[in-house]
Amino acid sequence: MIENLLNRTKTSLSFEVSPPKTEEEFQAVFGKLESFAALKPDFISCTYGAGGSRAGKTVEIVSYIQNQLHIDAIAHMTCVGFKQADLQTNCEALQKEGIRYVMALRGDRPQAMTDEQFNNREFFYATDMVRYLKANTSLQIAGACYPEKHYEAESFESDLTHLKEKVDAGASFLITQLFFSNDVFYRFKERAAAAGITVPICAGIMPVISAKQIGTSVTLSGSSVPKELSDLIANYGENKEDMRKAGIDYAVRQIRDLKEHGVDGIHLYTMNWPKTTAEIVSQI
Repeated sequence: MIENLLNRTKTSLSFEVSPPKTEEEFQAVFGKLESFAALKPDFISCTYGAGGSRAGKTVEIVSYIQNQLHIDAIAHMTCVGFKQADLQTNCEALQKEGIRYVMALRGDRPQAMTDEQFNNREFFYATDMVRYLKANTSLQIAGACYPEKHYEAESFESDLTHLKEKVDAGASFLITQLFFSNDVFYRFKERAAAAGITVPICAGIMPVISAKQIGTSVTLSGSSVPKELSDLIANYGENKEDMRKAGIDYAVRQIRDLKEHGVDGIHLYTMNWPKTTAEIVSQI
């Protein structure tokens, strides 16, 4: 339960899943959700969809997680995906399904969105959406944070200032963007605490099981790649199974170290891979 995180009664374990891109894949996702549920996470979040697509599928997935699997579900919401009226409608749909938690994000710009639409969106930053949700719904709100600063931020200090504004606006807990060096996370935690950010922070971990994956992830997240991981990719990247095993081992060692340091929560970016997720959970 998310209350375990908010009350800090233990290190929480949670997963992120995404709506599949095709209808055929969508029908298969419920079996994957069953597999994830068997690992007994405290909660499962569902993204808004690539580039802000398939929003309705997010509601369907989180409803299944909440009502059929009886696990707390978090629905992602993006500034680029909603106008105010649409956001209110979506919130009402979520609450009707018994969903109590959302994650407010700026989100990636959809490919079909024009410059005019992007520059005139009603929620410019995630903090704007957090304020609206806090004032107009009874939903609990999660926010995102970047251990290495948001790639568009002028400085780490300015990024922390904006993060503090988000928390003050109503975000009751945070989930980090993926990172590959725990030292980066520990420095971020110290600086966040010094800035007055005291809400629970879940560490976002993504297992790197293919060389191609790291290029895509770094491009989207702005995360740096430590030498240990780049060496691992150089040594095993050409062998699919060896790379998979090495990537899982790297993620497991990251998580074990984070738990030893008393992290509030571990949030696994599952990429909709139940087998890989199960292997990691079995070792932590």
